[in-house]
Amino acid sequence: MLQTVPAFDRLGEENAFAVLARATALAQRGRDIVNLGIGQPDFSTPAHIVEAAIKALRDGHHGYTPANGLLATREAVVRRTLMMTGVEVSPEAVMIMPGGKPTMFATILMFGEAGTEILYPDPGFPIYRSMIEFTGATPVPVPMREANGFAFSAEETLSLITPKTRLLILNSPANPTGGVTPRAEIEKLVKGLEAHPHVAILSDEIYDAMTYDGETHCSLLQFPQVRERLVVLNGWSKTWAMTGWRMGWSIWPNTPASGHLLDKVRKLAINCWSCVNTPSQYAGIAAIDGPQDEVEKMMRAFDNRRKVVVEGLNDLPGVSCITPKGAFYAFPNVGETGWKAKKLASALLEESGVALIGGPDFGILGEGYLRLSYANSEENILRALERMKKFLETGRNE
Repeated sequence: MLQTVPAFDRLGEENAFAVLARATALAQRGRDIVNLGIGQPDFSTPAHIVEAAIKALRDGHHGYTPANGLLATREAVVRRTLMMTGVEVSPEAVMIMPGGKPTMFATILMFGEAGTEILYPDPGFPIYRSMIEFTGATPVPVPMREANGFAFSAEETLSLITPKTRLLILNSPANPTGGVTPRAEIEKLVKGLEAHPHVAILSDEIYDAMTYDGETHCSLLQFPQVRERLVVLNGWSKTWAMTGWRMGWSIWPNTPASGHLLDKVRKLAINCWSCVNTPSQYAGIAAIDGPQDEVEKMMRAFDNRRKVVVEGLNDLPGVSCITPKGAFYAFPNVGETGWKAKKLASALLEESGVALIGGPDFGILGEGYLRLSYANSEENILRALERMKKFLETGRNE
């Protein structure tokens, strides 16, 4: 038998893709499945973005680009960053990536090794913990509590930092909870981090445009005191419904004090993926600089669905759900149903044709919760809620 290095046995998965595969298999057998499991907008990429990629192909843009991306694409990211945060960054600080995950991969790989600790949100995106364990570092969960609106507590986060801590991962607006951490809490965290200059920060801001009820996203870029140790993750997938295009960007420091992080990730790109495909980069420029009416339409739809979801979930027996302030996820509490979360998610898929994700797939503090993505039509959401209600009213449990 072939033997790989032990690190590969520590790699986890993102169970949303496993649920998607099972839901697809059931649908292929003729089952009527409502998929509220995958975190993917159900809207098409706006037409002008698609046309920009087609034009790039027809204009002969078929070759390599620099590893950090086309200058024009990086300049578009600079314009977008200034508009969203009020902060001007250099295009030389921008790295165009094949999606959001490569930024996680690269950053965690840079800081994680045996004997070190990396703090990450729990419940949180499962790839954080998977990659931390892959590097041999110890994953240290930072609790995201329902009582706190699924925002992190600066005081609790800071209390978890030790001399072994290398990296702190933050995510707001958050997957899987829809939580948005208030600016005041971020300010407290940044102030407290002054006592821990050895800790780098990865701020996952992929849902920065997706907030509701007057909430506004607070970017870590707005705090110059942490810029020398900050990596910001963002991209096109969610805001412009471009998940399959595999287009992301990140902003890196590259000073001696930062350890020249940008140069390190550029070298990693050359060794791993060379560059992001050229036509997609032209599409990315069109997404940022072109009309945003389709984005605004999508966000209005998400907001309407959010209200339907919260009302419907709170009408289910044994279920309660606080109102998410960002992204397109609800994280209902199912602790009073009598079910373990993953078993309930599985039963709802197999017996009622509703695909959801069990909270434990997002961390040890996810037990008692399900993740529901409302990146699906209102009609399908209502059908799913009706099926869930009928299932839970039967009184069946594990």
